Amino acid sequence: MSSDDQYGGSGAGHGEIGGTGQTRTRLPESSSDPHGSPRRTPRASRGLIAVVGVVVLLIAAIAFANQSHTPQDPPPASDKPQATNPTAATGVPPVDTKSAGIPKGFARSEQGAQSAAANYSVALVSADILKPGVRSQIVRQVFVTDKVAELETRLDRAYGKAFLDQAGLDANGNAARGLTYISRTVPVGTKTVSYSETTATVEVWCTGVFGTAGIGSNNPVSNDWFTMTLTLRWADNDWKVESFAQKDGPAPVNADRLISTAEEISKAAAEFGGFTYAR
Repeated sequence: MSSDDQYGGSGAGHGEIGGTGQTRTRLPESSSDPHGSPRRTPRASRGLIAVVGVVVLLIAAIAFANQSHTPQDPPPASDKPQATNPTAATGVPPVDTKSAGIPKGFARSEQGAQSAAANYSVALVSADILKPGVRSQIVRQVFVTDKVAELETRLDRAYGKAFLDQAGLDANGNAARGLTYISRTVPVGTKTVSYSETTATVEVWCTGVFGTAGIGSNNPVSNDWFTMTLTLRWADNDWKVESFAQKDGPAPVNADRLISTAEEISKAAAEFGGFTYAR
């Protein structure tokens, strides 16, 4: 997203100090009285000294102003290529640990609850949730302990053979050879419905891409818009899911875009990594 902000400043005109003033010094005249004391050379006028002092201070002030408004030179360019870093969460405090590939250790705050809800939405609507072996790890990481057994049963039933067959996947949740199953969720925003130090309900507005890419796929990849509602509980020094629900929308008008080929979608899914989210 490009920024439309433009930075500019009004250039301050600097007046030139010119015109060299000449000060005539009147030499002492010789006394006409040969016996008189010689006249002393008069001292410089105090008014002249004051004027010179003011001019010096003015010049110093202009020089200081010029220096303070002069942009510093940019650091010299390096010939070494800039190192790339993986996208990291930016919560307070930052979430920098994972379990089963899912961030953990969220802050006990409203921001931490929103961050947890966004990350858990990504995990719960991912391709890995369809793989029985990985699904068990996700459930144990995301849900409170007393809900794990119930949720494992519900998800095993929801993602049983009938669902896998419809999606063109085998019993282990894998696509046929030459095909790529894609299920990637992207949170667009979060909203706190209720919050306390022990419980929170957060809505996560999501979009995503879902389907099987490849020649001969009966389940082409398409996009979707939906909202996840997660009820969280503070347990084991982290936010965990107690229950969740999903509903359609809000969905914007589809843009008039040329549909990519199955090969392009498969390549994009393989080359572009997913994100972790924090707020």
